[in-house]
Amino acid sequence: MADERSKSWEFGDKLYLIDGKQLVVYDGESVKAVEGYIPLLTIAKAPNGGGTDYEALNLLQPKFRERFAGTDTDKAYHLSFSGLDSTAVTAKILNSSGDWVSKTENKDFTVNRSTGVVTFNSAPGKSPVTGEDNVEITASRTVEGYADRINKCTIGILFGVNGASDRLFLSGNPDFVNYDWYSGQDDPTYFPDTGYSVVGTSKSAIVGYSIINNYLATHKDDMEVDRNVIIRAGNLVDSEPAFPITNTLQGPGAIAKHSFAYLGTEPMFLTRLGIYAITPSDINGERYSQDRSYYCNGRLLQEIGLEDAFACTYKDLYWLCLNGVAYILDGLQSLGTAASEPYSNRQYACFYRTNIPARVMWVEDGRLYFGATDGRVCEFYDDPDYIGSYNDDGEPICAVWETPDLSGKYFYRNKTWRYLALQLSSAAVTGVKIFAQKRGIWTLLKDEQVKARYFSFAQVVFSKLTFSNDTTAHTLPVKTRIKKVDKTRIRLENAALNEPFGLMQIALEFVESGKYKG
Repeated sequence: MADERSKSWEFGDKLYLIDGKQLVVYDGESVKAVEGYIPLLTIAKAPNGGGTDYEALNLLQPKFRERFAGTDTDKAYHLSFSGLDSTAVTAKILNSSGDWVSKTENKDFTVNRSTGVVTFNSAPGKSPVTGEDNVEITASRTVEGYADRINKCTIGILFGVNGASDRLFLSGNPDFVNYDWYSGQDDPTYFPDTGYSVVGTSKSAIVGYSIINNYLATHKDDMEVDRNVIIRAGNLVDSEPAFPITNTLQGPGAIAKHSFAYLGTEPMFLTRLGIYAITPSDINGERYSQDRSYYCNGRLLQEIGLEDAFACTYKDLYWLCLNGVAYILDGLQSLGTAASEPYSNRQYACFYRTNIPARVMWVEDGRLYFGATDGRVCEFYDDPDYIGSYNDDGEPICAVWETPDLSGKYFYRNKTWRYLALQLSSAAVTGVKIFAQKRGIWTLLKDEQVKARYFSFAQVVFSKLTFSNDTTAHTLPVKTRIKKVDKTRIRLENAALNEPFGLMQIALEFVESGKYKG
């Protein structure tokens, strides 16, 4: 397999994976290349041609089958294609008992590969079952590049007729950037050569997919003009699947093919303007795709290699990982509409986590895992009551809350900051260091290591022992004397090993007097 991220989908008891090199299947014991289904091209075919089209060629399989209505006199049977491969041709004839009897090339028949004609030593005769074919021939004809159309794909999704999840849609082929292909129903070993769509212009690549209700949203990059999200439905037309375009949405194009994940009912994805979402009402054209990361865009959009970001959702949190950090949108904390974001009906609180070297991330048995860039598999702790949870692979976690510049009612007046209070979540061992910034220089105001702790037999740490039985959140008062400044900034920090740190509230008191002189 390729040294790349892969995508996988389960069909039956097998797992199918694509990585840009080859479509492979895992059956629980081994991984191997997919053996493509051999399609039945025509039925009711006369020995000299004709017949009824039944199935299309399989992009993954050079072999094809054709069925004929044999006669008592015809020995030569004409296949639909000339220029056959050197692979042995096989044949079967229906006997009077209704069983198919195999015939062997160069023993029971000969093949002219250049013309595609199979000549039997003796005529197969008429079918013993009225109205049914009695000759089936399997041959092979390789079309250059057919298999690579599927094998070079890197992204995909499950979709089907009426929104069913029974067909595998694949795209991401660098040779066909605006194409996608869909498999047979419940059969990812069969990709008909007629089962494809050309989505938008060839200047713009398909980056990813989302499912919105019963519709398939195909996301293109920002080279597509005015139509960055293309909506398709799944229907049956003359008993054949069809996926017509029903709508297009405007907005910034997607840039990271591994950034697609669902936060609640909203499909989320990364653009050059931030993390965007599409809501069900967008299907009717009522709104554009909407920005959801206003409160972290200032930092997020400065990251290099945004195209390599990876996303995962876990317990109402959308994690976007890149460059060893994670940007986490909290779906349970909607902060309303930002004034500078008129096309957004909500914004989410965002958290910034460092030292998360995640290349991939997933949820298993309710636990969150990630695969690190160095090959390790890491698991997040999930027991908040266990003090041993609060470390990063044995190292302390440096947790920091920092306010923006606080400039009061009138930014040009002198401020004297007199009092600060904060409310900490209590724990058997916890603490906080409080810093204030004055004219760009950080000063330690207080190092509080006792008052937010309580006694617990289950979590005794003798070097940090306290006899308090108060397990509620603790309010910590701090007197300050920061004088004659136009603004200040507060930082709250805990970098101790195995210490939880939860900030509930913070408050500051100040007075203003006179003009600030600098």
